[in-house]
Amino acid sequence: MTLVQLRYAIEIAEAGSISAAAARLFVAQPSLSKAISELEHEMGIQIFERSRRGVEVTEEGTRFLSYARQVVEQAELLESHYLGDTSGVRRVFGVSAQHYAFVVNAFAELVREYGQDRYEFSLREGTTFGTIEDVRLQRSELGVLFRNSFNREVITNALRDADLRFCPLFEAKEHAFLAKGHPLAGRTSVRLEDLAPYPRLSYDQGMKNSFFFSEEPYPTEAVDKAIVVTDRATLFNLLIGLDGYTISSGILSADLNGTDIVAVPLEPAGTMEIGYISQVHRPLSALAKSYLDHLESYVRRYFSNSDI
Repeated sequence: MTLVQLRYAIEIAEAGSISAAAARLFVAQPSLSKAISELEHEMGIQIFERSRRGVEVTEEGTRFLSYARQVVEQAELLESHYLGDTSGVRRVFGVSAQHYAFVVNAFAELVREYGQDRYEFSLREGTTFGTIEDVRLQRSELGVLFRNSFNREVITNALRDADLRFCPLFEAKEHAFLAKGHPLAGRTSVRLEDLAPYPRLSYDQGMKNSFFFSEEPYPTEAVDKAIVVTDRATLFNLLIGLDGYTISSGILSADLNGTDIVAVPLEPAGTMEIGYISQVHRPLSALAKSYLDHLESYVRRYFSNSDI
């Protein structure tokens, strides 16, 4: 087993196919396939399942790659410390999440703090299932999503099946996001029946469009007007343009979203438990811990300056 083989395996897992990984690594595809086959034979495990659509990491492969990443990261630290040249060290870190502005704020703070010339960071906003899959397949080290009384059992089971853990970060009361000029924006609270005449906006969950994977509370609540979108910018634009609404945590970011959206408490309000997910068998990297520190710090500052 060599560091080169470990780096190859990690790159294949991130690329999703041997051909894509070969292009990234500037290595001939047959040579890459042979290196991985030899690694699997030496370790006595199957790291990848091959198909015409690409490769998928096996359950045993997921555990193996968790250790492989630690070995490669430690080797890079040794090289940078003892060779005295950090120019060739590229730090890699990824976060996947449901659509939350505070996730982006913390990510920006991490990048500013890191302040190095070479790094490859990724931030993916997407579906609930996609967030879970990104962490399971190690495309991202961390995922951020929510649980509540409605989806808790299904989300918990999905994470257990993926060999992931959920670690709570904070709890927030449900709020309606409305345009500043919305007829209900000036109220101290709103009820679901107050919102019924207006379009409800929600995020598309793709192929795994289960009520339990919805990013918004009350997905089974019947409404006459419903609009599904894929990104946060579109949702906020439609909140303003159509006097629509969505239900979320109430945490807004003026830096990212301006001041045209307001959060009005829902009455009666349920609780959203926001947390991060990570692999059970993989200790958090220094970058992951730093990111979580920034995320928790941002949320604390927000709560201290609001009445949520």
